Amino acid sequence: MAHPPQPDVFAEYRLDSDAGAVFVLESKGKWWHAGFHLTTAIVGPTILTLPYAFRGLGWILGFSCLTGMGCVTFYSYYLMSLVLDHCEKDGRRHIRFRELAADVLGSGWMFYFVIFIQTAMNIGVGIGSILLAGECLQIIYSSLSPNGSLKLYVFIAMVTAVMIVLSQMPSFHSLRHLNFASLILSLAYTFLVVGACIHAGLSKNSPPRDYSLESKSSARTFSAFTSISIIAASFGNGILPEIQATLAPPATGKMFKGLVLCYSVILVTFYTASASGYWAFGNKSNSNILKSLMPDDGPALAPPIVVALAVLFILLQLFAIGLVYSQVAYEIMEQQTADVNQGMFSKRNLIPRLILRTLYNIFCGFMAAMLPFFGDINGVIGAIGFIPLDFVLPMLLYNMTYKRSKSPLTYRINLFIMVVFTGVGIMGAFSSIRKLVIDANHFKLFSSDVA
Repeated sequence: MAHPPQPDVFAEYRLDSDAGAVFVLESKGKWWHAGFHLTTAIVGPTILTLPYAFRGLGWILGFSCLTGMGCVTFYSYYLMSLVLDHCEKDGRRHIRFRELAADVLGSGWMFYFVIFIQTAMNIGVGIGSILLAGECLQIIYSSLSPNGSLKLYVFIAMVTAVMIVLSQMPSFHSLRHLNFASLILSLAYTFLVVGACIHAGLSKNSPPRDYSLESKSSARTFSAFTSISIIAASFGNGILPEIQATLAPPATGKMFKGLVLCYSVILVTFYTASASGYWAFGNKSNSNILKSLMPDDGPALAPPIVVALAVLFILLQLFAIGLVYSQVAYEIMEQQTADVNQGMFSKRNLIPRLILRTLYNIFCGFMAAMLPFFGDINGVIGAIGFIPLDFVLPMLLYNMTYKRSKSPLTYRINLFIMVVFTGVGIMGAFSSIRKLVIDANHFKLFSSDVA
């Protein structure tokens, strides 16, 4: 006998009065649109850190971890899409991560836990995107005017102004064309960087390649955990339910196709960038492979025009990344302030949207300018944000939804993944906090140098 639909404890959030759902998370998308959103959320400039991650693991462990993380995250996101499909069939369609977690786990505090983690992560990515985009502008400016006087915070202000304009795109679905361009840009700068690394590796000026690991076992272990955390964070997104919400119902099965599209791009970009960068520079790989290609104390190892194009493509993609991760904040704002009974572009809704989104981006821009060492802080946010939301909660949600009786093996595999990645998250947070403390003496507010 079919079970009757379960009461939706969060129905009040999805009535017609919920402008966050109707306006920001409007459900009109196709599966390939979800693939564009996912690719933008995952495939970004973090690609440039992967050769650096390999220096703490070596060839075999490096590719093993990259493959393992890819398989685990694909599996994790697929399980979460199944949980969302199950709830939708039960008459409880969830369009927000926080509501899904609170409903399935039956705990009110989980609602606020997910809000806190997701908000910290999204604001962190927003600040980081503006900071990195400002740094890209500064690199282009410095190459054109080596003795120029403009400081980093000026370029951050420019990026913030552009983000304020772009933020007025009203819904997640309205970003679909921009995110398709983001997908193309990620492929373009990956191929440029791969070509530049091969050129550098074959150059007579290339540094001697050494693939050896740390000599001390303790240092080697610590470096390995740091590298694993970097690779894990590279696969994170933390907003899959919100992305699935953009699909036109019924969403059943569509997210899997979007995941396949996204991971096809990941397969091309992550592996080629990791292999070429680590091959060219070995354990001398910089945390940003572009700095290895253009060292401060020697001749350029790649044609400057190639690096400049890569930087330009990264700059353009960072706008899309910042917008994608801002959607959760915008959805919360519109849920609280907009009137769904009036049009999306009515004066009643347009003015609050303009003011609140402008203030949000000004805040992110100010923090980026004030804290140009935000990369270290973002490492902590990644460990406490991406890993719980992408590696732990999806497994827990699936186990709670389908129970042990359906598939004992799947239940045990999920438990194993949860335990392992809880440990990885703790070690990643510890290593990131340690690096933050070590680098603290070099930090300076409103500095022109990104740490």
